[in-house]
Amino acid sequence: MKLRQKVIFLAITPLILALCAIALAVRHQSVLLAQQQRATIQQAYLSSKEAELKHYVALASHSISHLYDSGRNDEATREEAMRILSSLSYGDDGYFFLYDMQGNTLMHPRQPELVGQNLFGLRDEHGQLTIQNLLQRARAGGGLERYMWIKPSTHKPVAKLGYVIAMPKWGWMMGTGIYLDDVDQALAKIDVQQSANIHSTMLWITGIAIAAAVAVASSGLALNISELRVADAKLKVLAQRVVESQEEERARLSRDLHDGISQWLVSIKLQIEAGIIRLTGKPEQQQAAQAVFEHAADQLSNVMAEVRRISHNLRPAILDDLGLAAALHHLAKEYTLSSGTPVHFEASGCTDGLSDVANTVLFRLAQEALTNIERHAGASRIDITLAGASQGVTLRIRDDGHGFDAEGIALHPQRGIGLRNMMERMDAIGGRFEILSSTDGTLVTAYAANNS
Repeated sequence: MKLRQKVIFLAITPLILALCAIALAVRHQSVLLAQQQRATIQQAYLSSKEAELKHYVALASHSISHLYDSGRNDEATREEAMRILSSLSYGDDGYFFLYDMQGNTLMHPRQPELVGQNLFGLRDEHGQLTIQNLLQRARAGGGLERYMWIKPSTHKPVAKLGYVIAMPKWGWMMGTGIYLDDVDQALAKIDVQQSANIHSTMLWITGIAIAAAVAVASSGLALNISELRVADAKLKVLAQRVVESQEEERARLSRDLHDGISQWLVSIKLQIEAGIIRLTGKPEQQQAAQAVFEHAADQLSNVMAEVRRISHNLRPAILDDLGLAAALHHLAKEYTLSSGTPVHFEASGCTDGLSDVANTVLFRLAQEALTNIERHAGASRIDITLAGASQGVTLRIRDDGHGFDAEGIALHPQRGIGLRNMMERMDAIGGRFEILSSTDGTLVTAYAANNS
């Protein structure tokens, strides 16, 4: 083998090995991030479903409260209450059901053939006593219960999340539920999208690896040492693209969660329908309709606030519109309101020279630092300073908490994930990161250079 070929081989082999290691590390981190995001989305999705069920049952209770609280217990009054409840629905498979405390079916809009049957001993395919468990939950004060039930639209047993309450004056158990196969389908769609994103990222890494190998081979043929710097620059571009892909994924998740808010609006729709029903009733029912509409308006305001909160956490628009200083100032105010710990923010100098990626990295670093302070520091005051200079921008976050062993946690295999993420983000943009911690508090310092 000629000397020139040996030089090329010795130049390309370490590069290929390093890129393979980077590809494996990126894939591992991408899969880990996808799993974490899936778990977060699943928890948020189920929490929204649970809150949604509580709203539905509360709405149904309000719709018949004028009958239930009237003190009457005659057949006509109960029949009128059943009629109102049977008219309430949401979606194709959303309905309310009634049982007495002996397990007799009193009302079931989607399966009327069950009315009059005693299902106290009914067991699902796993041997669970479905109705008995629901009755037990209702007697205990009401709440959520998971069980298997036939889905009306498919006529197949599906996992269902139900919410039941007891109505002791009439000896009833009222409830509703959401079939969880829709949740599984939504999560499966997210899994497919995340797999496609990981596959696309690996293709990018493969393409860049091939391009870098060709560049190194060309430099070896020409014995031009300067080409090695080009390969090093391309590796930095690769790391930046990985950071950018993570931010693009966060923006996409922001849109997905925003679309999920439509489930909340169903509850508002049901309240408006109940209010319309009351408007056609007696004068006292018409007066009660105003309270229903006011409650719906208040709930709509809460939905709008939730949309703004989720969108801001995933991708703060203020960061793109007004810059890093305004975004950090807003973050400090939000943290003060949510945690009760005062955060003092101060900005000096010009901080507009950073790239979009560097702005995002510093903002995410501040978010991670505040999260760690809230969880672990026990601080009573937090100071955030942002100082701009001609060469770059320095971010400092100081708290008066009890501190921690920064070096030990950073090296621990099971802990310090957030700390390592901050270090890796700063390394990806060529910045500097430092953390000092003692019993008097902790100081996090990050420096990012301006665009050249």
